[in-house]
Amino acid sequence: MNLQIVPRAIATGHDELVPSRYAVRIGEIDVLVFSDGVLPLPTAMLAHNVDPATRAGWMSDMFLPPDAFDWSLNVVVVQSGGQTILIDAGLGLDPDLNLPRAGQLIKRLAAARIDLAAVTDVVLTHMHMDHVGGLLVDGVKDKLRPDLRIHVAAAEVKFWESPDFTQVSMPPGFPDALRATARRFVEEYRSRLRMFDDEQEVAPGVVVRRTGGHTPGHSVVRIASGGDRLTFAGDAVFAVSFDHPDWHNGFEHDPEEAARVRVRLLTELAVTGEPLVATHLPFPSVGRVAIEGNAFRWVPVFWDY
Repeated sequence: MNLQIVPRAIATGHDELVPSRYAVRIGEIDVLVFSDGVLPLPTAMLAHNVDPATRAGWMSDMFLPPDAFDWSLNVVVVQSGGQTILIDAGLGLDPDLNLPRAGQLIKRLAAARIDLAAVTDVVLTHMHMDHVGGLLVDGVKDKLRPDLRIHVAAAEVKFWESPDFTQVSMPPGFPDALRATARRFVEEYRSRLRMFDDEQEVAPGVVVRRTGGHTPGHSVVRIASGGDRLTFAGDAVFAVSFDHPDWHNGFEHDPEEAARVRVRLLTELAVTGEPLVATHLPFPSVGRVAIEGNAFRWVPVFWDY
């Protein structure tokens, strides 16, 4: 796989004018952040445990619409030690929930000249449909290697055998779609799953670690090489989390534990100074965490090329 981005002249037709991938180098490890598109969701999903006026005030301060806005959906490709690792797989096909601008990953991998057959490993931060759905797109499974390894926490697979939705706050239709997608994913890929309990090294310098919280098996991925580090936080961190890490996201199956995980992770990243990428931070989602008073602060990286 060649992660080099080659400049091209502006073209017409189906070519996209808005960038949808961003390259980062961590020591000797190549990292590409891909946009799988955006998810239009109600703003209440960002914080269902606070007064709506408080939430609306934050949205106004961020110059965001008060009722609904587009959540970024980011996926990462890593090349380390001869392995090509896909971290999460995007939404895939629209599961009848009116999400037409997500599910772009497969065509964007193709545009970056990344052959699905070159992917040796997939790491799943968790099994929500916007993280596994890309592997369920028609024709994708046939293009993957027969020896593909899919790394996921054992607790995550166990959870989706009988998932608990009592503490979430999702729009209608989402729980059923999440259940159905997780069930189908396990049916399709069970023989390729490589489950771990707490931590697993996927490739040299690429370690996945279970955090729990968002889902029981939710995990983050740490990438380290030559003194450089980067963390892919999955759904442990959202855009509002720096100002209000205690606000409960509607997709969190254990919101209290998710908040504790979030604070621990952000505190650690503020100390190490390493870059952070997360699924739903604005693309390209590469930045660092600072502490300012009693709150965290998101510091986006300066564009580099």
